[in-house]
Amino acid sequence: MKSFIQMTLVVCFISAAVVAGLNAKATGFERSRLLVDGKVFNVEMAVTPDERSRGLMFRTEMADDAGMLFDFGRASDISMWMKNTFISLDMLFIDKNGVIVGIEKRTVPKSETIIPGPKPVRFVLELNGGSADRLGFEVGEKVEGLPR
Repeated sequence: MKSFIQMTLVVCFISAAVVAGLNAKATGFERSRLLVDGKVFNVEMAVTPDERSRGLMFRTEMADDAGMLFDFGRASDISMWMKNTFISLDMLFIDKNGVIVGIEKRTVPKSETIIPGPKPVRFVLELNGGSADRLGFEVGEKVEGLPR
């Protein structure tokens, strides 16, 4: 009986380590770097419809210098939500010229409330909740390193 319990604990530990590794490393998203107001962010790129629908769902943490860039290919009316997203985010709505046109701060994890962009945008950059205030990001600032 004792060896069964030990084996069960080992299996649980290994399973948890595998899930954590998959969550952190093997997301399958292409990566890039962006510059916002002089701050560098290592971002995952959500370009395809599948990648955009998956987004940051089920993540339990994200590095301070990390984020996810949603590229919709052209400017259009975009709405976001936080379904199955376990961490609070700041959403920077960015137009086709790379200018921040709106910021939704400290979104509510797991909320299904629709978060509309303020005007047509091509990109949405998701950062950890509180980043925009902490780093002083404002509407009108330019984001560098965006895809063309």
